[in-house]
Amino acid sequence: MNIENSRRSFIKKSALGAAGFTMAGMGMSSSSYARIMGANDRINVAIVGLGRRLYAFNEPISMKSSNVRLAYLCDVMKGQRDRAANSFKHLDYKFKLENDVRKIMNDKSVDAVINATPDHWHTPGAIMAVQAGKHVYVEKPGSHNAREGELLATAYKKYGKVIQLGNQQRSSRESIEIVKQIHNGIIGVPYKAVTFYSNNRGETPIATKAPVPDGLDWELWQGPAPRQEYKYNTWDYHWHWYGWTYGTAETGNNAIHEMDIARWALQVDHPERVSVEADKRHFINDGWTMYDTMMASFYYPGNKVIEWDGKSRNAYNTYGSDRGTVIFGSEGTVFVNRGGYKLYNRDGKLLRDSESADDEGGTALGGGGGMSTNHVLNFFNTIRGKEELRSPVDEMMKSTHMCHLANLSYRLGKDLTIDPVTGRAKDNDALKLWGREYEPGWEPII
Repeated sequence: MNIENSRRSFIKKSALGAAGFTMAGMGMSSSSYARIMGANDRINVAIVGLGRRLYAFNEPISMKSSNVRLAYLCDVMKGQRDRAANSFKHLDYKFKLENDVRKIMNDKSVDAVINATPDHWHTPGAIMAVQAGKHVYVEKPGSHNAREGELLATAYKKYGKVIQLGNQQRSSRESIEIVKQIHNGIIGVPYKAVTFYSNNRGETPIATKAPVPDGLDWELWQGPAPRQEYKYNTWDYHWHWYGWTYGTAETGNNAIHEMDIARWALQVDHPERVSVEADKRHFINDGWTMYDTMMASFYYPGNKVIEWDGKSRNAYNTYGSDRGTVIFGSEGTVFVNRGGYKLYNRDGKLLRDSESADDEGGTALGGGGGMSTNHVLNFFNTIRGKEELRSPVDEMMKSTHMCHLANLSYRLGKDLTIDPVTGRAKDNDALKLWGREYEPGWEPII
């Protein structure tokens, strides 16, 4: 039993003993006893980063059965804090609005942090949290670069805190069901998965020097990243497409979801080789600075292959859906996405069509839904020792690592050879881009 479980076990036993004594000797009501036990089991949560994913956390935190108390809403943009506060105004208690995440880390009453910040904050913020004794739910991709993925996996083992990655399809009932059946041989030996994403993202503003928007703490927004002058309109989502300082392109933004399902189904860890064809194909003169179209292939031991077909700005549904994963086996095929799954035999006959009961969006920005709620509840219940984590960050970083390898292959313009045991590139040029430069004093240190 680890230290955290031991501590919680001691508290629970102590509470049981004290409550039993009081009930017997003082006539305490069962409802009063329940409130004591509820307080001991309650999790105080802070949400850091109040952008498009905010509403994914509203339901699981607001549910009475969650036994969670919202302690802080934190964002470096005042307008985001105000908007978030309004979305939680139904709560019958007070919570705090905060600009500086470091104040939350210093508050020992906070048990868990939901990190929904931009990519460059994911690993540094998560490491800050576990070092401060807090559990972490970190949105995908979880790391900005390959080195940070290694650091986060190390921190997970070292500090003994729960760290869940926000790839919510791991909590889809239908995905769990069909992947288990794939592992049990329902399509024979799975050997290949094609993952895809098609969206109609439009023209992106050119990043030109501009005043810092009212209410934005640009210094803290940059955080671990080297300091730059503000450019329009970096802070509001466009950081995804303005170079590699803050974002991880569409692979880190969306491919992580589908590629994780593929890796899960095929039961593979790290590839041996990565090959990428990618380029900017649309709105050639706009502010988008990286590829918007990518075909990537990951070759694994055992002759297994995962392919990624990403079209950020062409919404043609090549595979009959805007996103999903097709898994090929020696005896059949499975199509799975957030809407459920379809099972086919080797002749292409549909054997089963299981539609998801969850109302999770496809390519729509932000939002939330049943899968996100289930995923956050799994995080809370794992902290309490009642469930097993569905997306432990050491395992999930293998999926995120695929995104970093694809980006490296694109940036270097060549295939990469990978050590399938460690996930490390065998290419010196790739290793030069393995990590990143940090603003002095902001380096994540384990």
